[in-house]
Amino acid sequence: MLLLLGALTVAAIVAPALIRLMGRSAFALLALVPAAGFFWVLSLFTNGTFLNDGALVTNIEWMPTAHLNIEMRLDSLAGLFSLIILGVGALVLFYCWGYFDSNPRRLAVFGGQMVAFAMAMFGLVTSDNFLLMYIFWEITSVLSFLLVGYYGERASSRRSAGQALMVTTLGGLAMLVGIILLGRLTGIWRLSEIPQFTELATTPHITIAVILILAGALSKSAIAPMHFWLPGAMAAPTPVSAYLHSAAMVKAGIYLVARLAPNFHVVDTWHLVVIPLGLFTMLMAGWMALRQKDLKLILAYGTVSQLGFITAVVAVGSREAMLAGLALTFAHSLFKASLFMIVGAIDHTTGTRDIRELSGLGRRQPLVALLAIVSAASMAGIPPLFGFVAKEAVLESVMHEELLVGMPRNLMLVAIVVGSTLTVAYALHFLHGAFATKKSSHVSGGGRSEAVEKMHAIGPQLWLAPLVLTALTVFFGLFPAPLSSAITMHLDNVTPLMPGESATYLALWHGFTLPLLLSALIVAVGTVMHWQRAVVAKAQPEVPALGSADSAYDAVLDMFRRMSLRLTASTQRGSLVANLAIIFGVLIVLPVTALIIGERSDVRMELWDSPWQALASVIIIVAAIAATRMDNRLSGVIFVGVTGYSIAFIFALQGAPDLALTQTLVETIVMVVFMLVLRKLPSTTEWKQSPQANRLRAWLSVAVGLSVTLVTMFAINARNEEPISVFMPDLAQEIGHGANAVNVLLVDIRAWDTFGEISVLVIAATGVASLIYRTRSFTRASRRPTLSVTGRRWLAAGVETEKQQNRSLMVDVATRVLFPSMIALSLYFFFAGHNAPGGGFAGGLVAALAFTLRYLAGGRAELEEALPIDAGRILGSGLVIASIAAIWPMFLGYPPLTSAYDSVDLPLIGNMSLPSALIFDTGVYLIVVGLIMHILNSLGGQLDLEEEMRKQRARDRARSMARAAERRQRIASEKASISTGTKGEK
Repeated sequence: MLLLLGALTVAAIVAPALIRLMGRSAFALLALVPAAGFFWVLSLFTNGTFLNDGALVTNIEWMPTAHLNIEMRLDSLAGLFSLIILGVGALVLFYCWGYFDSNPRRLAVFGGQMVAFAMAMFGLVTSDNFLLMYIFWEITSVLSFLLVGYYGERASSRRSAGQALMVTTLGGLAMLVGIILLGRLTGIWRLSEIPQFTELATTPHITIAVILILAGALSKSAIAPMHFWLPGAMAAPTPVSAYLHSAAMVKAGIYLVARLAPNFHVVDTWHLVVIPLGLFTMLMAGWMALRQKDLKLILAYGTVSQLGFITAVVAVGSREAMLAGLALTFAHSLFKASLFMIVGAIDHTTGTRDIRELSGLGRRQPLVALLAIVSAASMAGIPPLFGFVAKEAVLESVMHEELLVGMPRNLMLVAIVVGSTLTVAYALHFLHGAFATKKSSHVSGGGRSEAVEKMHAIGPQLWLAPLVLTALTVFFGLFPAPLSSAITMHLDNVTPLMPGESATYLALWHGFTLPLLLSALIVAVGTVMHWQRAVVAKAQPEVPALGSADSAYDAVLDMFRRMSLRLTASTQRGSLVANLAIIFGVLIVLPVTALIIGERSDVRMELWDSPWQALASVIIIVAAIAATRMDNRLSGVIFVGVTGYSIAFIFALQGAPDLALTQTLVETIVMVVFMLVLRKLPSTTEWKQSPQANRLRAWLSVAVGLSVTLVTMFAINARNEEPISVFMPDLAQEIGHGANAVNVLLVDIRAWDTFGEISVLVIAATGVASLIYRTRSFTRASRRPTLSVTGRRWLAAGVETEKQQNRSLMVDVATRVLFPSMIALSLYFFFAGHNAPGGGFAGGLVAALAFTLRYLAGGRAELEEALPIDAGRILGSGLVIASIAAIWPMFLGYPPLTSAYDSVDLPLIGNMSLPSALIFDTGVYLIVVGLIMHILNSLGGQLDLEEEMRKQRARDRARSMARAAERRQRIASEKASISTGTKGEK
């Protein structure tokens, strides 16, 4: 199971390169991976793996307290849906070979996304852990968004992709809340645990959890009122429609309903929500399909109708209904995927899907027409096709359903008969629109429309996949026993027969029964509806009688857009002062209100543990007040820095040398960054506020300080349990083999937090560089350091420019002396951090300060010589190394970020600890250095370069003006001499 999941993942990764290298034929090669998976899953059914509740199980323990173990289970139901996912997926990938004419760059990405979707769907149906299933669930939504938006240059594709993502993701978030609520109420976090829990009907608040979970399932399967995204998704290429929107993605909701229905049907809300919505969707979408003129939209609304039909039947939850519902699921995947691919072939060869522009296609392409007729007949429930077998099973099961007594059963039967009648009508509407010879302005004398006359031949790559699916439709119609046995194998696992009960099965002929009579009535009435389609068209209003869900979606978005604009306009007025005042106002009101309303603990305060803390506090207060009174920007920054260094002093007094060291280094780096920025600003603040505004700001600052102090004071005194920090030193020693609890916490115990933070650092560094360089590239070629430069003094950079020649020799000497020591100190902090103050973050900061010193001494050229490596590569290397340290233990059978430990004895140094967390710390070290180098290169070197260019342009303008003045003076002199000579001659 994991091997197949891994193979699909690898195929998705290599697909773009393979398609670029081999062209469109690479799709056939990629199809071999899901095809191999299909036959493997098929072999599990044939060899009896799933008998007696058998399953293939994989459990990888990871964050068990958060219920995030990687638990996968390939049982009979997952196997049935895997056959659809892998089988249809392989055929659709093969179909892509003939569907696409060229090989643009985006086609390579498209191929990878299609294979990745097969992987995500297989992971979804094989996930036993509810939360793991949700992760795959959302991956399918994201991939659907990307695939629907394939034609990104079209506004319709972008809108449809966003709509599909918005609806399915919103439903998925509701489902996540339902999953968590279900876990809290029942303790169920695995799908396989549901049958063992027998108190679902009496569990308090279970209805809320059920409704939230169904919101995700029904939105994914396009059940009303969330049906409208599926017809819009027809903007995608036809292979996407054939796979995602008929056979795979929309079946995710049906899979979840089928998984839960045998047990959840005892909850009253279950039938009340699912069955009415499913039947309403069947009727509404079937009626809407009759008025469509686009072949794909006819099938799209037909798909929505069939999904409502399947969902309503499967949701009943009984053995007979499950047999019929799963049979209908397979039948729908076979005939609807085939029909979508046939429509793609028509569109590909004629250039249109409009039924008003198609005439005579059946005579021109008899093979394709035959395939379409067989598949559409199966959709309409015509014997001897598998669609008829499945629909007969549905009618039989509903007529005798014991879980639906009286009127509910009768209403469901009536709705199914009416919906099936509509299915016959729109199946005929589709066939007539696509293949019939019509009389219209588009038709020539031979009965063929212009599009059909000019079409090119439909190649085997386009009709071979529909042929396979159509052949299976015929085969399972004549011989349904193999599929019936596979479905029955699953039913024996979830709803075993009671003593004396006989098993139902799928069969083409059950004799002359009432379901057969209903089938004949359905076909007859549906045929009459198509025959009298002009009369039916008059009954269909131009504007939907119940309104348009698509328009309602736009109206809801517009409402939220207007609300956000009004809210933003009232709070974000473009004034930094006003924005900060609103933020601080909220910071005052909400915590203090909660403190007043809620319960409060007794407060115990101590002013200080030592007089040194009081001294540091006085310095912080004085420096903070002075910073607010300074007009000089540099002085203000210095006073703010004093407050930071004083806080580091308090950390040191409290016995937190790591925090003190980090605070000191960060404060120093921040001071340097401020210095780089202040170079581009005036030295003093020119704008002065009125005394009244200053008083308001003063009161606001007092209120913020007082409220934060009060809330913090009560929060500290509210602790009534022993703090977890008491156990940190022992945990650090036992788990991370380190005496420095702070560093072990960062790179081992809570390393995932650190991984997220360093990822943010990479993004921040890239953002800072982007703001400075704007649309220009900020990468540079990496090279080896220059060993010697002619004319250099104490630093590596030369002295070609006037600025470099005039730099201070004392600064050069100090930098040359301090730089090696600082680098050595940074390495010491890095290696000693596991057992002493330091670590990768502190070591990286010291190294960054060393390179900052080189820049301050020698400028941009010195920075280029000090570390001639692109900062982006340093950041990327650090992130890759940290990722490897996180993921590598999984390949050894351990959870991510599992630590290993060893020690070595080094000459002159002694025993040295070598924890595996040192690899993760290496990534942190490189990212910190890369961040500061990005800042120095952008805020420092690039601004220096722009300043030099500005001065050079000024000098060039001055020289140009001087030359122009000289030229004017020379011309004037020449004119004067000429006039003097003329006067002399006179």
